[in-house]
Amino acid sequence: MASEPLVVGVDFGTLSGRAVVVRVRDGAELGTGVHDYRHGVLDRALPDGTPLPPEWALQVPQDYIDVLKHAVPAAIADAGVDPADVIGIGTDFTACTMVPVRADGTPLNELPEFAGEPHAYVKLWKHHAAQGQADRINALAEERGEAWLPRYGGLISSEWEFAKGLQLLEEAPGVYAAVDHWVEAADWIVWQLCGQYVRNACTAGYKGIYQDGYPSREFLAALNPDFAGFVADKLDHPLGQLGDRAGGLTEEAAAWTGLTPGIAVAVGNVDAHVTAPAAQAVEPGQMVAIMGTSTCHVMNGAELREVPGMCGVVPGGIVPGLWGYESGQSGVGDIFAWFVEHNVPPAYHERARERGISVHDLLTELAAEQAIGEHGLIALDWHSGNRSVLVDHELSGLVVGQTLATRAEDTYRALLEATAYGTRVIVDSYTDAGIPVTELVIAGGLVKNRLLMQIYADVLDMPLSVIGSEQGPALGSALHAAVAAKAHEDIHAAARAMGSVRRGVFRPIPENVAAYERLFVEYQELHDHFGRGANEVMHRLKALRRAVKDTAKGEK
Repeated sequence: MASEPLVVGVDFGTLSGRAVVVRVRDGAELGTGVHDYRHGVLDRALPDGTPLPPEWALQVPQDYIDVLKHAVPAAIADAGVDPADVIGIGTDFTACTMVPVRADGTPLNELPEFAGEPHAYVKLWKHHAAQGQADRINALAEERGEAWLPRYGGLISSEWEFAKGLQLLEEAPGVYAAVDHWVEAADWIVWQLCGQYVRNACTAGYKGIYQDGYPSREFLAALNPDFAGFVADKLDHPLGQLGDRAGGLTEEAAAWTGLTPGIAVAVGNVDAHVTAPAAQAVEPGQMVAIMGTSTCHVMNGAELREVPGMCGVVPGGIVPGLWGYESGQSGVGDIFAWFVEHNVPPAYHERARERGISVHDLLTELAAEQAIGEHGLIALDWHSGNRSVLVDHELSGLVVGQTLATRAEDTYRALLEATAYGTRVIVDSYTDAGIPVTELVIAGGLVKNRLLMQIYADVLDMPLSVIGSEQGPALGSALHAAVAAKAHEDIHAAARAMGSVRRGVFRPIPENVAAYERLFVEYQELHDHFGRGANEVMHRLKALRRAVKDTAKGEK
């Protein structure tokens, strides 16, 4: 095979990292490599056994370096190419995932004095223990009429940089004092690759409340006097734009990856946002739903509009020249996995083993045999809280209508449907705000579930397009690497050359649309009753759970 310019994209997910080798000319994916994080998600205890409270989700940064050491060389080997042909590398991360580091980039958990301190570890995107701090930030911003608040749908999330930073200050002031940089993992991994800390404009805008500047020192001091210097002392750093070159690959990182020192390292990005160009969804109205453990919905718009409950709107947040909008659901695939792990009787597991299929596949088959509404259930998809449109991680899951006759496949289908209803609420919120969604493009692992995709098409009454790659974020990162290496003029040009999409793969069935319209009305009733203050039982139960856990911990 004749030598051609190649790029590598690396997608750092929730449980693993995936690398893909891509041809610059046409986006052909030549090889892949995957490496699972050794420590996974720390949600019960640290590696040394130190227990964690409820709603915590941490990670170990060394696991990310191990992805570079294993997945990238594996992808090169799988592709059977000369690593000298690789001209750039790009990366993306789940967000908001925060790493507390010293001035040289060393994570605090790697220092002996902090090895047993939970706050010294990476706070993963689904760390929701800062909800109290997020509530205070929202209340104060509304009271003061902060101009940036409507850019985030009126509420910021406990998942984001400021809420997690305030939690760090108030619960572990000694750790907070030791932090020189409060860094998005998307930027930390680029730092490790090129030796330079470049803060990317995407996470700064969506997760760091950067809207022509950060919240003021006065605002931060009103939250907590010791928080006044958070931006100046811990957060602020020069911004790199999407598609820019952050620097050249260092000798050390070249040794990890097997690539050539000095090749372009692209500015960091978010897994969802980087996927849009990979799906050729770079025009206004094209919404991309990246469906995995959670779902992130991103879309470009020509105009600035305030969408209630959106995660954010950032100029150039996805591609230059357009407003990038983001919304999301905190739990999707995670909910299905939880149900299979904890709620499916052993007989189903045995039946799946006998047939050589997964329990998910078995339940999907059984659920597909049902008529819409046959199970008599409505579920709320809030098992990991609600990101959009309620922005409340104190909410929890609910299934209504269960009887002694309810079977596992009934509840499983109800949960599939609940996530579709959640996406419908998000799409409706954009339409109501004057930003019509003209196309929904699906990316991520859940696209393989054909029943789930048909449910989404029917609930939304909208054809679903499907990204042409199984490695959407990694392909998107590779695309940005090509731009950083100046192999394509800009992200639009790279998307045309390297992206791929199959249009209208799943189409709504009229009789299904009518049946789901009736059920969606019931979902909305439950959504507003439990989510908009009519019944605060979910909040009370979460508070009770924390109090009991704290009491039990104190007694030990």
